Amino acid sequence: MPTFLGTSFRHRPKHAVTWRSVVIGKPAKLRREHFSLAIDQEQTAFVPFEDIAVIVLAHREITITHPVLSACGEYGIGLYSSGDNHQPNAVLLPFLQHSRAVRMQRLQLCIEKPVAKRAWMEIVKAKIANQAFVLHAFGIDTSERLQGYAKRVRSGDSENIEAQAAAIYFPALFGRGFVRAQESWINAALDYGYAVMRGACARALVAYGMLPSIGLFHDSEQNAFNLADDLIEPYRPLVDFHVARTARENMGAELFDLTAKDKAALVALLNVDLAMPRGVMSALASIDQAAQSIQRLFDGGSERVLELPRVQGLMQHKDDR
Repeated sequence: MPTFLGTSFRHRPKHAVTWRSVVIGKPAKLRREHFSLAIDQEQTAFVPFEDIAVIVLAHREITITHPVLSACGEYGIGLYSSGDNHQPNAVLLPFLQHSRAVRMQRLQLCIEKPVAKRAWMEIVKAKIANQAFVLHAFGIDTSERLQGYAKRVRSGDSENIEAQAAAIYFPALFGRGFVRAQESWINAALDYGYAVMRGACARALVAYGMLPSIGLFHDSEQNAFNLADDLIEPYRPLVDFHVARTARENMGAELFDLTAKDKAALVALLNVDLAMPRGVMSALASIDQAAQSIQRLFDGGSERVLELPRVQGLMQHKDDR
């Protein structure tokens, strides 16, 4: 992974709109210089704004100028901040970039319940199928059981197969004593990876004129990212895969807080190859296509228009520019 003084750069594929994820892991000042992000540390690095997909602020001693914030909105860059626990706690999203955002939001609010339920069914199927793949990749025999669960999902997941699958999946992947709410390196890594994916989903939805707060299934009045939480579901197993592999590679070593290297690797999952109906592409490009397919769903399509990812490993996308 190429680095520059605590700043990590990850490339996106040629067919995507933007190409890089930038992780700032050391004290820095971020400012705008013409059409580039200037990162002042011991030296100064320049990254064209048009090449950036996301910026992650992973250190408390980072200052940022207003022109940089404005450029993030202008270029559709997702800017993540982190809290006292060093987990992402906010993402800056562009404001109504889509030329017909109001039309899309009206369609979003008026989607018919049966259509939304069948769409949620497809999302849950894709999620459980990806969970089954992750278990299979580690040689865990319960993967076949999960494949059967994926086939049982019905409209709206009325039998809550998603939760039944999770009750099998997490203990099988992380051990019988694993509890999702407990404090541990594994849970911290999962939370960080999910937050990055969630922000990328929200960014893509906004780019296509949708409100992240109005979901297909998730509908909490206290959640500003209901639709992003729908879209993220098939992408969660990609994070699980990476975290489980890292934990196994460090078997016997005590893992505590996430390191800068851990965080950079989790952000780099946006560049891992996923299989989509139109071919193999990076997770970030896949999220873009999946969001576009949700737009088509709101615009009168059926659940068959959805394009959802299939996890196939942890191979980084090769930039063939």
